[in-house]
Amino acid sequence: MPAATAGSVREALEAATDAITAAGAPSPRLDAELLLADACGLERAALAAAPERAVDATQARRFGGMVRRRVAREPVAYILGRKGFRHIELAVDARVLVPRPETELLVELALELRPRSVLDVGTGSGAIALAVKDELEDVSVMGVDTSVAAIEVARSNAEELGLDVDLRWLDPESGHSRVERPVNGRWDLLVANLPYVSEAEWSSLAPEIVRWEPRGALVSGPTGLEAIERLLADVALGEGGIEVVGLEVGAGQAEAVAELVRRAGFERTETRKDLAGIERVVVGLP
Repeated sequence: MPAATAGSVREALEAATDAITAAGAPSPRLDAELLLADACGLERAALAAAPERAVDATQARRFGGMVRRRVAREPVAYILGRKGFRHIELAVDARVLVPRPETELLVELALELRPRSVLDVGTGSGAIALAVKDELEDVSVMGVDTSVAAIEVARSNAEELGLDVDLRWLDPESGHSRVERPVNGRWDLLVANLPYVSEAEWSSLAPEIVRWEPRGALVSGPTGLEAIERLLADVALGEGGIEVVGLEVGAGQAEAVAELVRRAGFERTETRKDLAGIERVVVGLP
């Protein structure tokens, strides 16, 4: 007797796309394809090549559960438990932010400068630190975070990827300048994707963010600049322990952050734009 089925790939995708669209999610068809591919243990290309392929009952139940989570606006990355970032794939869940494409600018900065040592402050899932190590094998990389849960995720990702990155919990009361430095006493590059959302902005963000992602990794305070200010104050007190700094910032924050970077002792600043043309990274140079 043939195995029970629950319709075709085409039918499953159409129904899921309609449900996700009704929930207001921004990319319903893509989301449906990613979830169905995972539920069926296939690549998206295989689904596209066989739209009349049967979806069996077990696959349909799993897919249905995933679609219900997406309708509740849970990020696809959390539902799948993974997210691609540059050339690596990271395990992610609600303990850490979903890595964004604009954050890749910080990795590109490292590739441009080719530092011997990199300190990643606010490492989260380890995305920046691990991507840098993946693409610059000889660099010494440390990632720190004030979240114990985030460091657990980052260490698990490092182990899974086989990348030798030093990942440490940082006591919020200590500050990065007390992090153990490389043998030459300086970090060639400090990169940081710190919280930069203001408290007033929080409620206006997408449901995927407000309902699911860790608020503490996103909201900095009344202005949105508090976390960056604290880091740069610490840098300024660090007796020249940082050669170059690269900071991801929110839309419209680049000018203010550049001024903070100069006050911290960096003579020159540059900005890097993301694909939307937003000045997304501020670089402080000697």
